Amino acid sequence: MIRLGIIGAGAVAHFHAASAARISGVELAAVCDLRPEAAQRVASPWGASVFGDYLAMFREAHLDAVIINTPHALHLEMVLAAAEHGLHVLVEKPMATTVADCDRMIQACREAGVSLVIGQIQHFLPEKLAAEEVLASGELGRVLMIRDYRTTDYRPGTRPDWFFSEAMAGGGALMNIGGHCLDRSIWFGGAPVESLGASTLKRFGVPVETDGAIALTLKNGVHVSISVVSDAAQRLDEILIVCEHGTLSCSPHQGTLVRRDGVSRTVREPRPEDIQEGFFLQLQDFITVLDGGAPKVSVEHARHIVEVVLASYKADRTGRSVLLGENAEELNAGLALTDVG
Repeated sequence: MIRLGIIGAGAVAHFHAASAARISGVELAAVCDLRPEAAQRVASPWGASVFGDYLAMFREAHLDAVIINTPHALHLEMVLAAAEHGLHVLVEKPMATTVADCDRMIQACREAGVSLVIGQIQHFLPEKLAAEEVLASGELGRVLMIRDYRTTDYRPGTRPDWFFSEAMAGGGALMNIGGHCLDRSIWFGGAPVESLGASTLKRFGVPVETDGAIALTLKNGVHVSISVVSDAAQRLDEILIVCEHGTLSCSPHQGTLVRRDGVSRTVREPRPEDIQEGFFLQLQDFITVLDGGAPKVSVEHARHIVEVVLASYKADRTGRSVLLGENAEELNAGLALTDVG
């Protein structure tokens, strides 16, 4: 039996808890949050213990693994502590707020002999898995170009205060929502980012970016455009993939659609349970890793997303395109970035 703990009883904690209940050999043993009532709401349906101190939970709950679902800047210290206690870790995206912190997390878990998996949920959502199958079939040929557009809301009061702290969140809409767009665009594009340009907006009087646009070139030549817009007139969340022989549209609201030779077809319709199913598949993947399997999403991919977001901030700040460097020593020190153009 794998005894699982959750740190952070925020919006997605219920998805994690319900997923644990569906997996044989997994028990949600403890939930930790600074707000006792929030922890209790997540824990009580499953009979889990409640803690207000995650270190006490590590010492007393006899856990095998932990899910870290906390403000982004807290991921590092919690992962290091989990590794020290011999616990396997699933940490929500973004992996960390700096590349150096990502590297420290990877090294600590490697030295402790525990698994580190990053919760890049896009890889497990049913409509994205349907898109993955279409691309893998070869029906549409090579991916040539990707457009990713997602709306959000960064007005004051629309989300917990820590999201508006650059120190705690690592940034605004691009670090949080844009990280999802980068995740799926790099995945479907089939290669890491080579270079990029970016611009951001700060609206509504908040200290972090509320909107952003990134133009990327992947190392295989695929061009990607990403736009994140706050408080838009219409709620949208679509990745459009342009291939040699047709296009593929993927959205949690519209499902997965293919267009080829003037004819459209729906590959998968959206279902109310899709988000919960995504979290279940993600946790199932984590448990597979604990049994010796390989994760669907590598820590290197998750690290690269953080690297690209930070590169986007540099491109916005300098007004210049940025080339992601490949020098290992520079990468270990932080961001290996060179201005180009």
